[in-house]
Amino acid sequence: MINLMGFEGHQAVINYDPEIEMFRGEFVNLNGGADFYATDIKGLRKEGEISLAMFLDMCKKDGVEPKKHYSGKFNVRLSSGLHENLVVAAASEGKSINQWVVEALTGSIERRP
Repeated sequence: MINLMGFEGHQAVINYDPEIEMFRGEFVNLNGGADFYATDIKGLRKEGEISLAMFLDMCKKDGVEPKKHYSGKFNVRLSSGLHENLVVAAASEGKSINQWVVEALTGSIERRP
């Protein structure tokens, strides 16, 4: 199941909240919180557009960059056995661990619908 909804170049993760019997959308790449709720997909899209517009207006008014910036670095903790297997896989292809992981992650992202 794909639980993403696009809005003007921004992505929102969509989940269903059974306690309130509504769908909840949350923008994940913004410099602050912007979420929205509705009981159906049409309403969710409308509420998402409103929420994003309000957030972007507030950012413009306050002189804040709306989109998060990412460093390109993150740490991953894995088992020693997986680490060893990763070293062997990368070496067998003549690549660094970093190159191997970047290619694996890129391929995984590109295969998503």
